[in-house]
Amino acid sequence: HGVNGLIIATFMAGIMLIMMGFARLGSVIKFIPHPLIIGFTSGIAVLIFSSQVKDFLGMKMGAVPADFLEKWQEYLLHFMSANGYAVAIAVATVLIILVWPKLTHKIPGSLVAILVTTAAMQWFGLPVDTIGSRYGSIPSSLPSPVIPHVNFETIKQLVQPAFTIALLGGIESLLSAVVADGMIGGNHKSNMELIAQGTANIFSSLFGGIPATGAIARTATNVKNGGRTPVAGIVHALTLLLIMLFVGKWAALIPMATLAGILVVVAYNMSEWENFVAVFKGPRSDVAVLLTTFILTVLVD
Repeated sequence: HGVNGLIIATFMAGIMLIMMGFARLGSVIKFIPHPLIIGFTSGIAVLIFSSQVKDFLGMKMGAVPADFLEKWQEYLLHFMSANGYAVAIAVATVLIILVWPKLTHKIPGSLVAILVTTAAMQWFGLPVDTIGSRYGSIPSSLPSPVIPHVNFETIKQLVQPAFTIALLGGIESLLSAVVADGMIGGNHKSNMELIAQGTANIFSSLFGGIPATGAIARTATNVKNGGRTPVAGIVHALTLLLIMLFVGKWAALIPMATLAGILVVVAYNMSEWENFVAVFKGPRSDVAVLLTTFILTVLVD
């Protein structure tokens, strides 16, 4: 349906998510069994790690395939193209993130890693991909809001895609909230989560944006750096806005290997391998649910 169709479907999905929230459908999340959540979270961790191997090693290859097995086949084929400078930056990033908390918790280790590795790369002129070289310049202003042209025929065509976006967005966001609950011992408001995500999608579409959901990787990063309340999410959003408006040209200098190093640590932290192993000591039915969820998450998505 093209970009315009995606924008309209996103707007419709936002309305559907708000309706789901008011209908209290978010409460259904409490019926999801614990082994399923562990299997899903661990599977996502494996996918995040797999998606960062190219940049962690600085391999020269085309776009990374979406399929898990194809992805690793391509990695093996291009392994010899690894960039030693990128590996050094990625490893340095991981070490800084692990060591920095022993010095202080007031400044996140990932932020220190970004500053140190970006400065080192610029100082020594290392041949490593950056955000700017990969994706171009970062815009420094917000687009004007536009209400898309909609008619009844378009709405009929887009009901199914919009419902799919709403369903996937709702599940992803609620699972992200459940994962965060497990990390901090919290208790999220599932119906309010759906209403908030719906509102976010409506505003995203008005500015030409794509569908938005709760992001497990960024949520886990936020939690690991001390985030404990919804205020952390608000600060996250405002920080991204300020980066875009005022320091986008410097953010474009950040090495992709640095971001890969950060996400490798995030993947390890959210893998919950101790809980994963612990499930094997329980009933066989729990093990079956765990492995089925894990395998489907990794291999089928």
